Amino acid sequence: MLIACVMIYMAATVALGVYASSRVHNSKDFMVAGRSLPLYMNFACVFATWFGAETVLSVSAKFADQGLGHVSGDPFGASVCLILVAIFFAKTFYRLELLTIGDFYHRRYGKFVEIVTSLGIASSYMGWTTAQLSALGLVINVLFPQISLNEAILIGAVIVTVYTLFGGMWSVALTDVVQTAAIVIGLLAVATLLGDRAGGFDHVVGEAYRAGKLNLFPHITAAGWLIAIGEFLTLALGSIPQQDIFQRVTSAKDEKTAYWGTLAGGIFYFGFAFVPMFIAFSATIIDPAYHALFQSEDAREVQKILPTLVLRDAPLWCQVLFFGALLSAILSTASGTLLAPASVLTENVLHPITRHFSDRAMLWTLRLMLVGVSVLATTFAVNSQSTMYEMVESGYKVTLVTAFVPLLLGIYWSKASTQGAVFSLLFAVPVWIAMEYQYDEESAELWRVVPPQIYGFLGSLAGMIVGSLLPPFIQPKEGKPEDVAHRRAPAGGH
Repeated sequence: MLIACVMIYMAATVALGVYASSRVHNSKDFMVAGRSLPLYMNFACVFATWFGAETVLSVSAKFADQGLGHVSGDPFGASVCLILVAIFFAKTFYRLELLTIGDFYHRRYGKFVEIVTSLGIASSYMGWTTAQLSALGLVINVLFPQISLNEAILIGAVIVTVYTLFGGMWSVALTDVVQTAAIVIGLLAVATLLGDRAGGFDHVVGEAYRAGKLNLFPHITAAGWLIAIGEFLTLALGSIPQQDIFQRVTSAKDEKTAYWGTLAGGIFYFGFAFVPMFIAFSATIIDPAYHALFQSEDAREVQKILPTLVLRDAPLWCQVLFFGALLSAILSTASGTLLAPASVLTENVLHPITRHFSDRAMLWTLRLMLVGVSVLATTFAVNSQSTMYEMVESGYKVTLVTAFVPLLLGIYWSKASTQGAVFSLLFAVPVWIAMEYQYDEESAELWRVVPPQIYGFLGSLAGMIVGSLLPPFIQPKEGKPEDVAHRRAPAGGH
């Protein structure tokens, strides 16, 4: 019965995604849903995309093992990111009327900076997309043990790719509304059932407190503090210059909706992210044997705690709700993380190089690029041994180092220049890479304990300031609004 329900749900999701293709008439529809989403859909897109597999399976397991002090990146940094975007970036993004975050770098700094930062942004999605495909494979593998994990990842990748391929952002928006409802209803029901079995809400929270899981600042060494701060800043700042957030802001029907949808999505995400943590810790109370999974040599094994417990001990109705919620979380995020890099690579890497695209050609190029991103991410997922939390964090290091400072200062510092942006890249990337080879979290030398991406971020900031204040050896090359629009001019529709 459970298998039948899962298959029906997956088929319905694909069907809804295919139906969304009827609303796609041009690349603007495909990338930002025609800038027409009402508040409830915009909110659902923000929440459902952010609430992914790592939140349900990986972050919750890490909390059950190590406590709140070791999940500073997600949900704390991730939630702060969305709130910062709403307050400081949403209105600017919406007013510019651009299709991608890469278009901003073109407008502010010119073609070269646009291409380089866009490549960095697109590459950062490999970690996040890989995490979602790995999770989808894990779920299929748990439900169908006769299918190997790698085969399950391939099957999941095909499902996500197919329904995103047809409708683009409209597929994401329509399915996210359904998936948000499934996530909220499903996880609340599971939390209620497993919480009661573990002794009730007060007992579970009390046990978590006595076990030190609720201590937000458990770090007694400089290394522990630096790791926590590094994870927080990587998610809080490195997530801001991302295409998926940009698409959700700019797909809203108006500026006010863009602000409130993003802000509400961030606040709700922060609160609801504690639900899977509660469920995971309840699981360890119900069956202490799950603690053994934390000692596994394969870090991915801890992510099986929740699905294994539900499948083994929960009644059928609970299994249906849990796996419906879990699949919703994975599918909603996976579709967004496929569409985002495909949009950036097509609009901001291929377009500036090829110069001329009709809108119809761009739409098909977007779809081909999406398939290419899916193939690459699937390859990584099949070969990776990292947890979903580690995969996601690794991606955001790239954008923290290469894209955040040019975005922030490009909006809020009038002296930021093309030369400053180039210097920012030239300072940041070599410093970051060099410090990756020096990093050792167990070293007695404090400078080697600092996360490498923090050095890269500081290098980026220094490069932008120095480059912008020096005499202009590199001439300013700000783009004009019509430059970006001209790329699709032959097609009309924009």
